[in-house]
Amino acid sequence: MPKIFIDTNLLVYSIDQHNPVKMQKCRDLLKTLTGDHKGVISTQVMQEFFVATTKKMGAEALIIKDILHAFERFEVVMITPDMIKSAIDCSIINRISFWDSLIIVAAESSNCEILWTEDLNDGQVIRGVRVKHPFSSL
Repeated sequence: MPKIFIDTNLLVYSIDQHNPVKMQKCRDLLKTLTGDHKGVISTQVMQEFFVATTKKMGAEALIIKDILHAFERFEVVMITPDMIKSAIDCSIINRISFWDSLIIVAAESSNCEILWTEDLNDGQVIRGVRVKHPFSSL
């Protein structure tokens, strides 16, 4: 199985009880990655997850902190200054947001073949990383 980068929205959906279909789909997908040790996230994803779940969903901060600890079973990419500069270039060249570009650069840096996200076009390949919409069959 190829290495797969997990965007923030999948992690958020995995605990979002307002959408039980997406919640279960995300949990099932995440389980496939933890068993094979092929899931990858970044420090950016961890930060975005904390903000989205505590500020937008109203989740308790200490519970989210525990969940973040559990996400450390995935490979975690540390965002570096060079990655930020590469993301700026990627954003300009591909005409996508800086934040999406930083996700792409993090995925590329960890040799991921696939990025699970809803934020980019399904099937699109950027810097050698193929975008896959995990909910295209829902």
